[in-house]
Amino acid sequence: MSKTLLLTGGAGFIGSHTVEHFLKNTDWNIIVIDRLTYAGSLNKLTNMDCWEKEKRRVKFVYHDFRASIEGEIYNILTNPKPDYIIHMGAESHVDNSIENPMLFAKSNVIGTVNMLEFQRRVNAEKLIYVSTDEVYGSVTKGYLHQESNLHKPSNPYSASKAGAEDFCYAYHNTYGLPVIVTNTMNNIGQRQSPEKFVPKTIISILENKPVILHCKKENGTIVDVSSRCWLHARNHADALLFLLDKGVPGEKYNVSGELKTVEEVADLIGNFIGMDIDKRFEDFHSFRRGHDMHYGLDGSKLNNMGWNPPTTFIDSLKETVKWSLNHKEWLGLE
Repeated sequence: MSKTLLLTGGAGFIGSHTVEHFLKNTDWNIIVIDRLTYAGSLNKLTNMDCWEKEKRRVKFVYHDFRASIEGEIYNILTNPKPDYIIHMGAESHVDNSIENPMLFAKSNVIGTVNMLEFQRRVNAEKLIYVSTDEVYGSVTKGYLHQESNLHKPSNPYSASKAGAEDFCYAYHNTYGLPVIVTNTMNNIGQRQSPEKFVPKTIISILENKPVILHCKKENGTIVDVSSRCWLHARNHADALLFLLDKGVPGEKYNVSGELKTVEEVADLIGNFIGMDIDKRFEDFHSFRRGHDMHYGLDGSKLNNMGWNPPTTFIDSLKETVKWSLNHKEWLGLE
């Protein structure tokens, strides 16, 4: 009998790739919860290449999970009852969290508690809470955080995600809920918001504008360039599907990609497009509150269980650039 997955934030960038991956690799039905903020759009779902063929398996439910799931909305979300829950929906913009931390506390902490309470009632086989590498805070260049590292968030966004993680562990320990926590980092891929680094860099190159790269300067000299781990959103979705099968409740897993500086990523994008890049390095770290120069995740725990990203970062980035050039409307250029 086919399973049912309930996915929060399914109309967002990573969420839509998760829907697409599950539609292509399972026969499951999917219930998508989203309140369609600036980060979510039904276009991200309806523009998937498998949408027309598989849309009958997707049920979209407009709901703000900052509110408890009761009454009619509970009936809708339990018909059919979900076998699995992936709680991905969140407020995630660091600058917005600095301006309005209470919104992030309500969405990411209270919203997660509401989803945990829903899980207590429906008793799904597993709930995965999708968190971020930012809960660990910044790292020295080249260091990769392990799952056992302490939380040291740098801003209200990462603090709200860390708090939500702690509630997941509390519900597992107190109520025996089968909850898994994942941490991931900079996801890339098709249909991403043009404000994000990869599409923003593509736009700058096509418009012959400088590509802004974050760095650290001392006496006007560049001494460090920001780095991140990079992962295609479909690779991320593949890891989530793997963990619904193999993941152990009460554990957390880093879903990691490949470590690259922003300059290395920009150079690759320029090579794929076939155009020179005008680079401008800004000492963003010195004046942006709550900004971390380096993030890194050690993904060996998940890899040792048998999971590896289906596609490399280079191939993923090349595919993303090619798709973006053929779909410039997603860059806001047509």
